[in-house]
Amino acid sequence: MSGAGTIGAETALIAGQGSLPARLVVAAPEMLVCVPEGAPAPVKGIGVLHFRVERLVPLFDALAERGITRVCLAGAMQRPKLEPEMFDARTASLVPRLVGAMQAGDDATLRAVIGLFEEFGFEVIGADEICPDLVPVEGLICGTLTEEDKADAERAAEIVSALGAVDVGQGAVVARGLCLAVEALPGTDAMLDFVAAHRALAPGAKTGVFFKAPKPGQDRRIDLPAIGPNTVAKAAAAGLAGIVFEAGGVLLIDRDATVQAAEAAGVFLWGRSA
Repeated sequence: MSGAGTIGAETALIAGQGSLPARLVVAAPEMLVCVPEGAPAPVKGIGVLHFRVERLVPLFDALAERGITRVCLAGAMQRPKLEPEMFDARTASLVPRLVGAMQAGDDATLRAVIGLFEEFGFEVIGADEICPDLVPVEGLICGTLTEEDKADAERAAEIVSALGAVDVGQGAVVARGLCLAVEALPGTDAMLDFVAAHRALAPGAKTGVFFKAPKPGQDRRIDLPAIGPNTVAKAAAAGLAGIVFEAGGVLLIDRDATVQAAEAAGVFLWGRSA
């Protein structure tokens, strides 16, 4: 597997939710895996280092003591409910900075987190450095495209670019030139469920596309959009003809299963050039 053998014990994985962290652990089993307190390990049977956001600086100390020089942040990260009494003095000094970033949006928050790791001497790498084959290149992966699909994708890309410029979301659904939904804080699943609920009132042939892309200027080492079998199932339930994503800008989780699901559902997958 691409990336295996190049990532060793000097790398720590800060693992969020979803299937991506497990994929990375399989690719680079020597990594130190760190998960928030109370969260399960991404792969059963492996040891993990638990941490609390309120004790972020002690986490940095623990990583340095273990010889960690690089970190990868992967998986869905929920905004934590902070407990003020749990803060150590050094982490508490960072709170105003983090709170200000959180109020500015997800992208600003992620940039602030990256900045903290770098200030404490760690190199931050993207999931694609561990598994380069997670990022598909330009081209139609499966299914067939119509001119209407291409036009819908063009319109959706314009919408996502506008959303991303104000740090709102990374996805939109467009059918026959009309925007049916955009991605916001509730996420992709909620957006596709919304489309499914409304289109169920007027069922018909599959039309429209779900488009996904990074935000303009986004630091691509963290929070790259991800597509997997569940995304395909949601898109199919929403009556969409296909899923379009920015080539080189999206993680395709469990490629074989995702393609099989798309083919079974009659949903195309297309990596579109930016």
